[in-house]
Amino acid sequence: MAAPDPAEAKAATAPTVILVRPQADGNVGAVARAMANMGLDRLLLVEPAVALGKPARAMAVKAGYILDAAQRVASLVEALAPFRRVVGTTSGRSRSAAQPVVTARQLARQWSQQPDEGGLWAQTALVFGPEASGLNNDELALCSCLVTIPCALRQPTLNLSQAVLLVAYELYLSGGENHPAAQGARMAETLQVEGLFGQAQEVLRQVGFARDDSFETVLRDLRRLAARSGLSEHEVAILRGICRRSLHALNHRS
Repeated sequence: MAAPDPAEAKAATAPTVILVRPQADGNVGAVARAMANMGLDRLLLVEPAVALGKPARAMAVKAGYILDAAQRVASLVEALAPFRRVVGTTSGRSRSAAQPVVTARQLARQWSQQPDEGGLWAQTALVFGPEASGLNNDELALCSCLVTIPCALRQPTLNLSQAVLLVAYELYLSGGENHPAAQGARMAETLQVEGLFGQAQEVLRQVGFARDDSFETVLRDLRRLAARSGLSEHEVAILRGICRRSLHALNHRS
């Protein structure tokens, strides 16, 4: 099967796959093949990510065009900046996630019942952690929901490419990419939410909330809350206005 014509690529309408610190280039190649099988073609690699050599090309099989177009990003926060919906993946072991945790099939069913408000489908990131450890707690806190894939207890974890394939397969079957466009409030991009947190942190510091080592944990919990709630652009604008006025008042105290 020939590589798709770039003009016909689905990058404008399909989710993006983000691999955080992938360790084996063969796995990245296998991920590219799984993506191509399910109609996905945009891949981001969060550093430090393995160099892509012959094993990656061999495992990609006819999906080398995905590897060619893959982009490397310095951090997960930077990678997520343009996305409005962020789905993290976790094995569920030793995690204290505050976000909803669903199976890939449950996620697909939920999405199939939701309108594609403002092109939300195309502004979705599917985030997968490194092979050995998965996403850490700080990375999971950036996700609006978490997906787990139930496995037999004897072998409870999947290969990276298997996880990508299973999640992408369920979404492909759900027909989510064909949702009709609908009017509605646009969810805020991650970059906009991070801007809100920058202001909120300064407010909390000035009122003396950052008084001990628990401050970073509190910020992580608040970030989870924001990710879980799916703030709209309008809601972020309101909250940023509150922070701005609060900082103005604090800085002009007599």
